[in-house]
Amino acid sequence: MKSPTINIFGKIITTMMWETIEYTSPKVMGILNVTPDSFYDGGTYTSERAIAHRLEEMLRQGADIIDVGAYSSRPGADDVSETEEFNRLKKVLQIIKNDFPNILVSIDTFRLSVIEKVLDFYGTIMVNDISGGNFDENMIPFSIQHNLPYVCMHMQGTPQTMQKNPHYQNVVDEILDFFKTKIATANVLNRNQFILDPGFGFGKTVQQNYELMNQLERFTHLGYPVLVGISRKSMIQKVLDCTAAEALNGTTVLNTIALLKGANIIRVHDVAEACEAVRITSQL
Repeated sequence: MKSPTINIFGKIITTMMWETIEYTSPKVMGILNVTPDSFYDGGTYTSERAIAHRLEEMLRQGADIIDVGAYSSRPGADDVSETEEFNRLKKVLQIIKNDFPNILVSIDTFRLSVIEKVLDFYGTIMVNDISGGNFDENMIPFSIQHNLPYVCMHMQGTPQTMQKNPHYQNVVDEILDFFKTKIATANVLNRNQFILDPGFGFGKTVQQNYELMNQLERFTHLGYPVLVGISRKSMIQKVLDCTAAEALNGTTVLNTIALLKGANIIRVHDVAEACEAVRITSQL
């Protein structure tokens, strides 16, 4: 398999299967959900033609990483079998192998068995684990052992229960402690390979989400890359009294704030607008 390349403002940078990726400039992670029930674009990208078109569009707009999700984690989403999840992923990965072999791929899953199948079928990927290793204690050790970049996200509860009654004494301090514990037990050799995601919207109230954003720089002080995923989420909709379809402007505002507070990766549905936010904030 060819070494992936990333395009940053027109400059092609070759990497050796993620090993040399650095975060001297923020990266944009484009979302590709191949689920029927994701909160914003569920059911949109199920045919091969639609998937290929979406991949081409995001890459043309400047995405550095493509995050593929085949299990909806929206509040109250239905459970999906491991077989169904992998079959959805396999369809996307086959298209990438055939038509886009040089892109950096992230897999949004909390199941180690799915990651193992993806590695056998496709090769090296980033692991984007919404459970931060809590649903499978072997996920983090496996990722480190196989030199896979690993996104450790914080979530209170499960996708089915997380928004029923989220409670913290101090949301920022508790999530910082969560990451410190994960870091201490992970035995991370390459800090760029272990990425922290505070988990906006995953077991947090609107106010707690904004407390996290307001103190986001505290997470960057841990010395690891920080990923922020707030694209079109309810923390925007509820403040602006709008729908997910109407939440692009609010998303860009929050992405800009996150970038100014040190976010290294922003995970988005709208790649072109996110890349513009990166370019503008980089001028500062």
